[in-house]
Amino acid sequence: MSASLRGNLLVAGSHLRDPNFYRAVVLMVDHDDDSAMGLVINRPDSMAVDAAIEEAKMAAVGMGPVYTGGPVDTSSLFILHSCTELGRSDEEITTGVFVTGSHESFDALVNRETDCQHDCGFRVYRGYAGWGPEQLEAEVDRGDWRIMPAEADLVFKEDPYEIWEACTRCLQMKNRLLPHDVPNAEWN
Repeated sequence: MSASLRGNLLVAGSHLRDPNFYRAVVLMVDHDDDSAMGLVINRPDSMAVDAAIEEAKMAAVGMGPVYTGGPVDTSSLFILHSCTELGRSDEEITTGVFVTGSHESFDALVNRETDCQHDCGFRVYRGYAGWGPEQLEAEVDRGDWRIMPAEADLVFKEDPYEIWEACTRCLQMKNRLLPHDVPNAEWN
């Protein structure tokens, strides 16, 4: 196996037309020789968080959309958050981004029962994206996915519909053969 993709973003290639992943950005939560798992971070669902929580028989928490984390096991809920105080008991995927499925962590997040001194962002996801052995590697080799490090600012971008475009611009800038801006035209 090549290096783990955990903590990276998979950015769908513009040619990928699978409706589950068209213009998708997936935060890789786990990746090893046997499987890979991630959450599509730029697909708000029509279901509100409180409805999803009610469906999962947890306490209602308020407004905001649930995100479609992927086509696998859509009855499962996952929470991505940026609360470092709460993060001590949750799994840090990349700097400032934590994942949990724990009722206790979720309740603490929405009820602000921590001593958090900053505004903790969180998003709720139904389902996940999953791959079997070597399946993801084959898709990356085929060019279906481009890889870039995940950053909390992208994961929690205010407008989730802008995430794919922001990632694509970033990848294009990093992979240019020549600089786009030439400071002095006489150098040509």
